[in-house]
Amino acid sequence: MPPETNDIVNAGYPPEIWWIGGAILLLLIISAFFSGSETALTAANRAKLHGMAEKGDAGARRALALTDDSEKLIGAVLLGNNLVNILSAALATSLFTLLVGANGVAVATLVMTLLVLVFAEVLPKTYAITNPESAAARVSRLLVPIVFFLSPVVGVIRFLVRGILRLVGVKTDPEASVLAAHQEIADAISLHHSEGMVDKDDRDRLLGALDLKEREVAEIMLHRSDIEMIDADTPPDEILAQCLQSSHTRIPLYRDEPENIIGVIHAKDLLRAVHERLTKDGLETLSDFDIMSIAKAPYFVPETTSLNDQMHEFLRRKVHFGLVVDEYGSLQGLITLEDILEEIVGEITDEHDDEEEDISRENDGSVVVDGSMTIRDLNRACDWDLSDENANTVAGLIIHEAQMIPAEGQVFSFQGVRFEVLKREINRLTKLKLRKI
Repeated sequence: MPPETNDIVNAGYPPEIWWIGGAILLLLIISAFFSGSETALTAANRAKLHGMAEKGDAGARRALALTDDSEKLIGAVLLGNNLVNILSAALATSLFTLLVGANGVAVATLVMTLLVLVFAEVLPKTYAITNPESAAARVSRLLVPIVFFLSPVVGVIRFLVRGILRLVGVKTDPEASVLAAHQEIADAISLHHSEGMVDKDDRDRLLGALDLKEREVAEIMLHRSDIEMIDADTPPDEILAQCLQSSHTRIPLYRDEPENIIGVIHAKDLLRAVHERLTKDGLETLSDFDIMSIAKAPYFVPETTSLNDQMHEFLRRKVHFGLVVDEYGSLQGLITLEDILEEIVGEITDEHDDEEEDISRENDGSVVVDGSMTIRDLNRACDWDLSDENANTVAGLIIHEAQMIPAEGQVFSFQGVRFEVLKREINRLTKLKLRKI
């Protein structure tokens, strides 16, 4: 046995060994604090923290303030964590060199790896991930001054990192959020639905409400070819008969050609005007009745307006009905407040609506749909994921993919679905049969 070791054994451990051991233990505790804090603050749900803060939780308010600048927070935590880990490893090397001599480096590496892994990484992070919001609120009191004092160093490091990234062609935007809030919520809803925690109907309603800002009126409008209109020059009694037979309460008026919309009739206004002409002997003649006297001015909507903006505009104007036009002012279709609401809650029907099913389900698992059905409605009804990037309707999707107007009986397969054209009228695909492959 070397004489140095004999001296240690005979005289007992030198005092500095106990000091070094105590310092290593303290540094491991600090490292555990940094590791747990990082996990808690990155895993904490900001919505839950916001709810806790509104109830008066000061720790939650501090945690929210810390996570506002996540880059500075993570930089400070990582800087502090690395400092204490490197210092503890250096002290452990000195300690085990005193204890076992030249093999101290290897022993210190093994021992510190085990201690740091178990007590400074896995244990605190496991604790923090079990209840990240409450853990984040608790650690925020100590982290606020730490982040404040380390922020100058973090700022220099952040500047160097961005400079290096720019040198290799990577652009960073400090103001850009990693994930848009709406997309984050949508992804969370889809995840919970796949896990069975959110019903399909609830998922569709929530995602429908979130999508209003991303979708335009042109995607859901009733196409001009399907709009029921009235010629303003039609005899008044025929106009009355058509309005009574219609399932709609608002009908556009045109003159000379359908593109020239000059007003909109409301069934209540027409009924009120007819009632005023009632006499004791019955209804007066309508031959001199001017339909334009009760028509309201048409409200035109640009086809690129988002559904969210259009809904607010309907509510602001206190109207439920708009005519969609393109950039040249040409009539493209019709949209109502009900159409927008149906994107959230699904199909809305009343006693006057046509009860015909939009989708007919066959015994072989296929479905028969109208060509004008929107891809979004089909996806919602069948729980499919057909892309609506290049077309709004199912017929439009087939024409886009086929690069032609198919004939009856033609079959196509794409996006995991088999499409069969059952009926075509002139250039319109009116009935289609679809089956998931």
